[in-house]
Amino acid sequence: MPAPPAPGSAAPLVAVTDHAAERFRQRVGTRVGATDVRPEIIERVARAWAAGRVEDHAPDGATGARGSWYVRDAVDRAVVFVCRPAGAELVVVTLWEQEDAVGGPRVPRRYTDALRSDDQAVSDRRRDER
Repeated sequence: MPAPPAPGSAAPLVAVTDHAAERFRQRVGTRVGATDVRPEIIERVARAWAAGRVEDHAPDGATGARGSWYVRDAVDRAVVFVCRPAGAELVVVTLWEQEDAVGGPRVPRRYTDALRSDDQAVSDRRRDER
């Protein structure tokens, strides 16, 4: 895996998964009032990439996936976009809110963790693992 870019390097093409867009909409919301948040995510990732706000290791408290790059938002410093390289593109697969960052997360982890017991997909996975 190549090293993270130097500050000021040109941003690659950025694509956004449905999951990442939905998570952004739920957690961050849009600043421009748009229905589709993908253009805003693309702009934020490109701007942060050009500023060199990219790491190749997961933020504290997150489990890292090999080959992922973590792009810290320049607007909301608690938000970290989890990206995977795909050829010439950078695909935003999800986002992470750091608990200990300035401002902290908009949705505390205790609320999202409480939803796991009601989440059918999570319970189906647990049953399949047995």
